[in-house]
Amino acid sequence: MNRYPRDMSGYGPNRPDPKWPGGAKVAVQFVLNYEEGGENNLLHGDGGSEGFLSDIPGAAPWPNQRHWNMESIYEYGARAGFWRLHRLFTQAQIPLTIYGVASALARSPEQVEAMKSAGWEIASHGLKWIEHRDMPEEEERAQIAEAIRLHTEVVGEAPRGWYTGRCSMNTVALTAQTGAFDYISDTYDDDLPYWRNIDGRDQLIIPYTLEANDMRFSGSPGWVTGQDFEEYLIDTFDTLYAEGCEGQPAMMSIGLHCRLIGRPGKIAGLKRFIQHIQAHDGVWIPRRIDIADHWARTHPPAQRDRPSEMDRNTFVSRFGGIFEHSAWIAERAFDLELGPAHDRPAGLHNALARMFRSASHDERLGVLHAHPDLAGKLAQAKRLTAESTSEQASAGLDALTDGERNRFTELNSAYVDKHGFPFIIAVRDFDKAGILAAFERRISNDTETEFDEACRQVERIARLRLEDML
Repeated sequence: MNRYPRDMSGYGPNRPDPKWPGGAKVAVQFVLNYEEGGENNLLHGDGGSEGFLSDIPGAAPWPNQRHWNMESIYEYGARAGFWRLHRLFTQAQIPLTIYGVASALARSPEQVEAMKSAGWEIASHGLKWIEHRDMPEEEERAQIAEAIRLHTEVVGEAPRGWYTGRCSMNTVALTAQTGAFDYISDTYDDDLPYWRNIDGRDQLIIPYTLEANDMRFSGSPGWVTGQDFEEYLIDTFDTLYAEGCEGQPAMMSIGLHCRLIGRPGKIAGLKRFIQHIQAHDGVWIPRRIDIADHWARTHPPAQRDRPSEMDRNTFVSRFGGIFEHSAWIAERAFDLELGPAHDRPAGLHNALARMFRSASHDERLGVLHAHPDLAGKLAQAKRLTAESTSEQASAGLDALTDGERNRFTELNSAYVDKHGFPFIIAVRDFDKAGILAAFERRISNDTETEFDEACRQVERIARLRLEDML
């Protein structure tokens, strides 16, 4: 099976109403990453110093050496930045989600106590604040288990949420396989939570952000002043709030770091942003675990058929009749590069239509011949497929007057005599009068033009059938 694992569709054009509490127009969620004391350091058994997310321009790891300046910047986050942020959010009565690196939490007992006293959620940010991209799968699995164990020991309860950040291609699957987490956030692919089936288990994903994130103070292009951050957050919030007022509520995640936004000149912009959102009605400011609990209650996982995961026999059995009596189209489509994008009507239709369009002229003509005459002998003898029976009935073709039936018979005979295949139209798009008008108009077309139109109608019929099925 040629299968593509990435999901480029998501909710598509019809994303669900999250039904945020109180009818909120937007959910604004603040994350404070606590990494200080868990970063790369010879003291922690690592091969060099940290080089990521600091105020040192162009910083890079120092192999086999400690980096005094880098360590000092991280220490600022724990010693000063955290407490400045703690004062800001507790005074504003805004609850946070902490992404806590387990080894960092173990080295910061006073900060952990303050997080718990404030009622903040402490989710897991892994065992150490290091890269996982080249980590062997079994080693990463072991680190996840140790992160859960140490977190539970230090915090007093197990984490219900997970975010690695510097993750590998295996991270999401490995964390989901533990069955320990109400949500995982190692994605950046949506404005709403969603369920993802991993190894037969439905795992809630709450996407995170790398753009509404103070990490851009440490990169290029990035931000220099607190006002830079403030303006971007306000623009993001105002856009999402307006969408929510128009019936499309969503979620805004904001990522913070003690050693970055905790500096006086940067936090000023964050303060002004908080004032901005608190001046609006209809804003829900939850922890991530609150979002997870709400989503599980309001939008529990729904079992649905996934064509891209079916075996050949099941796929052909289910979709072989989408193009009338032409299972060969489904057989060929099964061999395409299918993925999550093809589990929705538009995607699967595209795959099937590609095989129809790329078929030979005679093969496509065979598909046209497989379609019954409208209100013809097969319909009168009740020998249509279930799909055709339903479609013709939807336009009232199962309840014709004698005069209407005679007219359809005349047109069917004249059309086949001229073009050599039955008249085909997606009857669900028309009423009885519209079908007759199209019949009388199209019968005068040349056969090449009418062949092309009949093929387009075949594809339209298939699309409507898939809409019913999926």
